[in-house]
Amino acid sequence: MADFKVGYFVGSLAKGSINRKLSQALVRLAPPELQMQEIRFGDLPLYSYDYDAAYPPVAMDFKAAIADVDAVLFVTPEYNRSIPGGLKNAIDWASRPWGQNSFTRKPSAIIGTSPGAIGTAVGQQHLKSILGFCNSPMMNAVEAYIQFKPDLISDEGEVSVEGTEEFLRSYMHEFRDFIRRVLTVYPRSS
Repeated sequence: MADFKVGYFVGSLAKGSINRKLSQALVRLAPPELQMQEIRFGDLPLYSYDYDAAYPPVAMDFKAAIADVDAVLFVTPEYNRSIPGGLKNAIDWASRPWGQNSFTRKPSAIIGTSPGAIGTAVGQQHLKSILGFCNSPMMNAVEAYIQFKPDLISDEGEVSVEGTEEFLRSYMHEFRDFIRRVLTVYPRSS
């Protein structure tokens, strides 16, 4: 049985997303102590505080999915030197209403891939700022900005470059160790 349940978000809503391929590789390479499950957010309406008094069922289910995991992993592209709007909208839903932030004390990590040479470095910096405000302890090292090349990762998560596969495996082991450290300080609620 897994030690930790990890919910992961794929920042791109595109069916053929290279970050979805990356997420599949991470699931495949994760150590057995991590039970990985995707938390989808594509059906959420645009957030407005008008919903705070009565969240719609889709948003309640979304918040419950986050509550059900021990940690979160963001696998996201960079759009216009930031994060995709859909992902920001999901974070807004999860962190509201005031006092009911789903990310408080929940360990998190960020990774992403892009065809560009700097991967998703700038977008990840924006996401770190947002998650910092959400009081989510973040794994700040190892940083992971993956430059995507054609056929680097198959739809099933098979990585064609041995060095990249080893790096991703190591990243997931580091994330497991980070989760363990954080939850030693901030134990899960019973």
